[in-house]
Formats: sequence, C-alpha cells, structure tokens
Amino acid sequence: MAPVRRLVVDVLKPHDPPLLEFARRTGDVEGVEGVSASLIELDNEVQNVKLTFEGETLDFDDIEATVERLGGTIHSVDQVACGERVVEDRPTHQDR
Repeated sequence: MAPVRRLVVDVLKPHDPPLLEFARRTGDVEGVEGVSASLIELDNEVQNVKLTFEGETLDFDDIEATVERLGGTIHSVDQVACGERVVEDRPTHQDR
C-alpha cells in the first residue's frame, strides 16, 4: 500500500491548548516530520484550523487520536498525497 506523505485536515478545536502548542503536540506524532497550522476562523468558543502534515509514512489514525486527545475534531480530509514522492498541484484546463 502506498504510504501517505502529506495530509491536510480541517480541524475544529477549543481555544485551549493554544494553536502553537496544538501544532507542536500533533507534530510529535510518530511519522510526522513537519506540520503547519493555520487559523481559518475564530469565535468565542472554538477555532477552525487547517493542519498540513508531511512525513514518509503518516498514520491518519494516530494523527486523529492526538487531535481528539487535545479536544479537537477532524471535520474533513482536504488533501492527501501518497506514493514514492509528493506530487505538487499544477493548474490544469479544468481549473480555469
């Protein structure tokens, strides 16, 4: 089975832990070589964030379990890259 090398997820999380700590702790998941976290929306009770994970062999279940331990919920998987290398998105005729 092809390894997952990039995973982009939409997460709803409480304000605590703060985004910096949330990113650091999800970045500690085995197989994660890097994570970026972007705040998408903020309200009085929760934050909507986009997390992008990269690594040689990402395990979705481990990532999801860590997000949930931190009080978050994965709402959607927005991008997945699998295989021997990550294929970067390129504009196509359909994107016009």
